[in-house]
Amino acid sequence: MSTRSPKSPGWLDWYRDPSVPAFRLPAGSVDSHCHVFGPQAEFPFAAERKYTPCDAGRDELASLHAHLGVSRAVVVQATCHGADNTAMLDAVRAAGGRARGIATVRPDISDADLRALDAAGVRGVRFNFLRRLVDTSSLEDLATIAGRIAPLGWHVVLYFESADLPGLEGFFRSLPTPLVVDHMGRPDVSLPVDGPQFSRFLRFVGSHDVWVKVTCPERLSLTGPAALDGERSAYADVVPFGRRVVQEFSDRVLWGTDWPHPNLTGHMPDDGLLVDHIPHIAVTPEQRRRLLVDNPMSLYWPGEDV
Repeated sequence: MSTRSPKSPGWLDWYRDPSVPAFRLPAGSVDSHCHVFGPQAEFPFAAERKYTPCDAGRDELASLHAHLGVSRAVVVQATCHGADNTAMLDAVRAAGGRARGIATVRPDISDADLRALDAAGVRGVRFNFLRRLVDTSSLEDLATIAGRIAPLGWHVVLYFESADLPGLEGFFRSLPTPLVVDHMGRPDVSLPVDGPQFSRFLRFVGSHDVWVKVTCPERLSLTGPAALDGERSAYADVVPFGRRVVQEFSDRVLWGTDWPHPNLTGHMPDDGLLVDHIPHIAVTPEQRRRLLVDNPMSLYWPGEDV
């Protein structure tokens, strides 16, 4: 039996009693960015992890989605599980075809293992460039992985900070797959939305096969207010950035909860109030339908009905 490790000091557990959103998600809505942690007793965390989270398993995720009105999910491999995708695959399998997975793989993964991941519902791999979360992999290794998954029709999910885009953009352009960017490339929202940093990001998106997740305002916000205590206009400083992306790339934007919100330090948001953030960035019914239903269905369930 494995020894249970204590949570990292200061770890914030997920919000236990989320509010009922005032904004009703359209039928068929997809949470395109969520995770599962363990539970540790069943799915031990990786020895090389940078943090030890609380348990946040498939059942709790399914309960949250039922509460919010989410129909489908894309479960992204959590860095605390390393390249052992077992917990993520368990959550995808339990959803009975209504979930897809984003895996972490190593360059030497066998073709048979890739085919097994594909059959299990995996549709992409994640490349994480945040040094505080993972040890950086060589770009050569990442290029090898991208070449291995391209024949499967998968995509690469990129997690980076906008300040680092100038040094990474050439590599990103070389990848032979569609790209999906987490959290709008983590812009510095203290800078102007039409300033050089975010404008460069928008040019990068516009010139390639790039999708963007307009997710995690709670990570990006500097001035709030937080999505707590009934606040339905949270993270106002992030709104212009999300709204700009939705307006310019309405057919390539995705939304997700980021539940259970790993590595937050300031506060843990109420997931119901995070849903109420959506109408601030997707201001028309058509934009919301594309963001929440049409776009994720075309990327993860092409040809399927809602």
